[in-house]
Amino acid sequence: MSCIFPVAIFGTLALSSVIEVPFIHRYDAILLILLGVQYFMFRSGLETRDEIKVICIFHIIGLLLEMYKVWMGSWSYPEPGYTKLLGVPLYSGFMYASVASFMCQVWRRLRMDMTGWPGLRASVLLGGAIYLNFFTHHYIPDFRWWLTALVFIVFWKTWILYRVRTTTYRMPLTLAFFIVGFVIWLAENIATFFDAWQYPNQHEAWRLVSFSKISSWFLLVIISVIIVAQLKYVKANRTRDTHTGKITQM
Repeated sequence: MSCIFPVAIFGTLALSSVIEVPFIHRYDAILLILLGVQYFMFRSGLETRDEIKVICIFHIIGLLLEMYKVWMGSWSYPEPGYTKLLGVPLYSGFMYASVASFMCQVWRRLRMDMTGWPGLRASVLLGGAIYLNFFTHHYIPDFRWWLTALVFIVFWKTWILYRVRTTTYRMPLTLAFFIVGFVIWLAENIATFFDAWQYPNQHEAWRLVSFSKISSWFLLVIISVIIVAQLKYVKANRTRDTHTGKITQM
């Protein structure tokens, strides 16, 4: 249930690669379909208003990163479309938003919590440095491995608590980062197979996405978790203060 939106994206990519939509470009059709899916999920109660806000944040973050990477030639969207901005179809932001959708859904469905969270300052500074490195490594050395080492230092005490029915389990947060990053890498191979986008070595024929991309997704997942976790904690504090009649300055 937590993967409904990601599955909808890959299903749309697969079907649109074999079924031609009349009177509209493929990229434009994908955008309209995914907007419809999001509307349905909100109206049906599968996603809350707060979760939609988080998804919108990720859509913007992802779209900005896509525009920069396409401009730098890291990958491309070769098909035409009316809803392309600086060479990037607007639907591409939903692929980042699908990660946020999954995290929000799984947090709520498995009643997740964390222990040993490093706090706002450390997590936000690390997340900001990771996001900035995606842009700056084209001009200065790539610090991803230094940042990866920092991740293990900052989050080495952080565990995820999640509940399946009446049983509570726990997992190191860094292990969860890797698992989700690996799954996204698998999804990326599916997406490029259906021509969602193309890396430079895939123009002639589809090839497996480089294993090095797992490290990129590992780091991107960290940004996602930091944003979702902080927003969840802010909401929990506001709810608690509403019940106690106190006002907390956030």
